Amino acid sequence: MPKLPGVNHLDAVRALEKSGFRIARQSKHIVMTDGTRILTIPRHNPIHAITMGNIVRDAGLTNEQFRNLL
Repeated sequence: MPKLPGVNHLDAVRALEKSGFRIARQSKHIVMTDGTRILTIPRHNPIHAITMGNIVRDAGLTNEQFRNLL
């Protein structure tokens, strides 16, 4: 599986919002939910490729689907 390059946390939030997630709360991390899944996105730039890949996997998306949303 190809890795995702470092992604800006705001770009990641926008892409996940397009896939149906909404921001539940914000502090040092952004917590997003779609009603069943909960994602935690760190607020630092860039988000490391491995971390971003795990977030995308937890969201139920493939890397390719996530790239299309960016």
